[in-house]
Formats: sequence, structure tokens, C-alpha cells
Amino acid sequence: MTTTAAASGAGHRAAGRSAPTAGRVAKHVLALLVLLALLYPLVWLLATSLKPADEVLTSLKLLPSRLAWGNYGTALDGVSGVPIGKLLGNSLVISVGCVLGNVLSCSLAAYAFARLRFRMRGPMFGFMIATMMLPHHAVLIPQYIIFNRLGMVDTFWPLVLPKFLATDAFFVFLIVQFMRGLPRELEEAARIDGCGPFRVFWSVVLPLTRPALITTAIFTFIWSWNDFFTQLIYLFDPTKFTITLALRSFIDQSSQSAYGPMFAMSVLSVVPIMLFFLAFQRYLVQGMATSGLKG
Repeated sequence: MTTTAAASGAGHRAAGRSAPTAGRVAKHVLALLVLLALLYPLVWLLATSLKPADEVLTSLKLLPSRLAWGNYGTALDGVSGVPIGKLLGNSLVISVGCVLGNVLSCSLAAYAFARLRFRMRGPMFGFMIATMMLPHHAVLIPQYIIFNRLGMVDTFWPLVLPKFLATDAFFVFLIVQFMRGLPRELEEAARIDGCGPFRVFWSVVLPLTRPALITTAIFTFIWSWNDFFTQLIYLFDPTKFTITLALRSFIDQSSQSAYGPMFAMSVLSVVPIMLFFLAFQRYLVQGMATSGLKG
């Protein structure tokens, strides 16, 4: 009887262990399938960039019959006589400028809304949140008229300058939510030591807000790098084109369908974003987890 009961108990424990194990395996298989579905566009882009011109639109196979490395040679030559290094450099200058502008201006605006007390703070914060629902196209023409009168059209200033004015309400709201969760005792201690509002912001609040600032920097960099419409409106000189504008110009510069080199240039344009994301992925998850849940 004792041996039978022990065997029965061992069987129940084994069955109890196998059920969770089967569930974990099913979850991992489902996660792998979702991962393959998400990565398929990148794999297709890489494979198509190596296809010969006659296979890009005619062949349904994922892998090319032969590797056309010449597509990357053509892509490295750039467009309209501008090498790809110059195009990538222009995109980098604009993206870094936007990151610096958003991090600086949005953190200052967020500190004012989250910590300072001033008249009409609530209505002004609500008005700022309401601008998130305003379509970008509604303010495009007034902004273009202003920059045109200032002589800034066909320069990088219309793309970078608004970021120094805290025009991205999403990032202001993100940082405000994070700052509201910080303990006020640290600021009160700094004020007792004689620190003013700006010194408290720079020495106490800003270092503690690093996760939210890194999240702002990552999203700003990616959005600025991938921006096409705004750059199309303000940039005319090919020497000032970014990599996204070069992809459009790559098709327009000849009547022939050069899809292979275009996809090769697309791969080269994705590489900096992937490297940037991989380098700061840990901070992105940390910033989103700690910023979005505080209130």
C-alpha cells in the first residue's frame, strides 16, 4: 500500500510538472512564430537587395538565384552626384539636433508643469495635451510661411529649430509623468541648502529623470531619421538631402526601374537605426516601464 501510494504521488507530481512545461513550450513556439512574422519584412528587404534587376518584380522566391552585389556598389555611389556618406551625414546631423532639442526643451517644460506652481498651470497643461490631437498638416502651411520669411527654407533649421521649443507634447507628457513620481523630499532638501529652481532641476531632478530622457532621445532619433514628408517640404538642394529623400530621388533620377539598388540603399539606411536601438534597448524598456505607469 505504501509503495502504491508513493508511486501514485510521484505520478501526480510528474503530471503536474509536465503540464506547465507543455504550456511554456507552447508559449515559446508562439513567441517564435510572432518573431518570424515581425522579422520577415527585414529578411525580405535584405534578400531583395541582393536580387538581379530581372528577379525583383518577377520572381516569387525569397532567395535570389544569384547574388547581385553590384546593387550595393550603385547604392554607395549615392544619387545626383551626392555620395551615400554625405546623405547619411545629413540625416545624422538632423537627428542628433532633434534629439538635443527635444531632450533639453521637453525636460524644461515638463519640470515646470510637474514641479513649479504658477498661474494657469492646469489649463496650459491641458492645452498642451490637446495639441497632440492636432494634425501635423494643419500647421504645415503657417510654419512654412514663417520659415520662408526668415530665410530658413532649404536649410536644416526648419527641421531642428522647432525641437528646441518643446513642440512635441508627447515627450513633455512622458517626462511629466515620470517627474511626478519622484520624491519631493530631495528637492526640499536642495532648497534648504540654498538651491534655486534651475539648480534643483539641473542637479537633482534631471539625473533622476534619465530613463525618461533616454526614451525621449531614442524615439526622437528614430522618428527624425525616418522622417520624409517634412524633409521633402523644406529641402531642395541635393547636397542637403537625407537618406530618406535619396530613396525617392533614386527612383526619379532615371526612367529605368533600379529596384535592386534602391532596396540596397534601404538596407544601408536601416543599419544605423538598428545599431542605435540595440545599443539603448535596455534603457528604452526601463524608461517606458517607469514613465508610463507613474501619475
